[in-house]
Amino acid sequence: MPRMGEHGRTSCRSSRRQPYPAGRSCTPSYPVVIQEIQELTRHIAQQGIPEEPFLANDFICGVLRYTTFAKRDEPRDAMNAITTLDDNWMGQPKSIGAALLESDGHRAIVDPGPGSTLETLRKELRAHGASVNELDAILLTHIHLDHAGATGALVHENPRLAVYVHKLGAPHMIDPSKLLASAARLWPDNLHELFGEMVPVPAQNLRILEGGETITLGARKIAVAYTPGHASHHVSYFENLEGTAFVGDTTGIRIEGHSFVMPATPPPDIDLELWAGSFASILERQPRRLFLTHFGFSENPAAHLAQFRDRLHRWMAMTEKILASASSDEAAMASFMNTARAEVAEHLPADDVEQYIRTAGLNLSFLGLARHARKRTQAAS
Repeated sequence: MPRMGEHGRTSCRSSRRQPYPAGRSCTPSYPVVIQEIQELTRHIAQQGIPEEPFLANDFICGVLRYTTFAKRDEPRDAMNAITTLDDNWMGQPKSIGAALLESDGHRAIVDPGPGSTLETLRKELRAHGASVNELDAILLTHIHLDHAGATGALVHENPRLAVYVHKLGAPHMIDPSKLLASAARLWPDNLHELFGEMVPVPAQNLRILEGGETITLGARKIAVAYTPGHASHHVSYFENLEGTAFVGDTTGIRIEGHSFVMPATPPPDIDLELWAGSFASILERQPRRLFLTHFGFSENPAAHLAQFRDRLHRWMAMTEKILASASSDEAAMASFMNTARAEVAEHLPADDVEQYIRTAGLNLSFLGLARHARKRTQAAS
């Protein structure tokens, strides 16, 4: 796979003798340890670099290459950061989040979110010293509108963006008409309000994935795994520097600050058998933490997955039982909604219950589980 960032913005590493781009000072915000500067000086001498004057930004950029700067409460490499960008979907914080990956002057976003939150995403990027034009790539876990809807607009704004997407999702990024028609059946009255416009992505911007690839972003190596179950075209990304797995919706909904994990199982292609393989694929890579679009970091992947897998299968069994006894589809959905809501309420405060239910789309979860239950029944007959 080609390296991201081969074209476009110059990184600190290659900016010697060039002033750093306007508005993007490379000067560190925190003191540099004297010993590390001395080590850098020794390294320069060992490399035989002529003792000629450096531009101020050149020197600082050199120091940044070898030195980690960190706030006391945020111990991370300033040049290799992972940052949550809150899309503030429908005015609700911690509902949809994109991940900004930075490494050696290169930047990528995992799942930028829907078109309706595009302006919020721009503001979040600016707040973290970045812009759409400085992005190198977008990594899509899957093409559902709440994850991928803003992608085409971002590519229109920055035509050099590479968009990584599974091969089964790629045709719908080029022509989203079928995807939008399917979504309109689920949200007939407020589709545009919820998700905004989805602009097509030119085919030449797409980088097609199947699973098994490795993407390079600066110093980061990002392994790609095919993780279906929530969607047939779902992939997850595993970066090597911090051990973070970007899992999209493969591991459900868990809003940062809570331990409760909730399934999200919308139609049309929920598949619990395939999902089991995806759980195994994630666990065998032993990530240190998960990043969920809904929402944020989960620090204990094994416990998270165990809870999610248990609840997913219990809700599947509950759906099958309800379908077997309900007098109508409407009665079945009402029964599922009441039972699931009561379970969520056992674990969360009332306001957070509503946020989980809105974010997951609890009614859609029933529709996805019911569809899968009926397909199982048909396959068995």
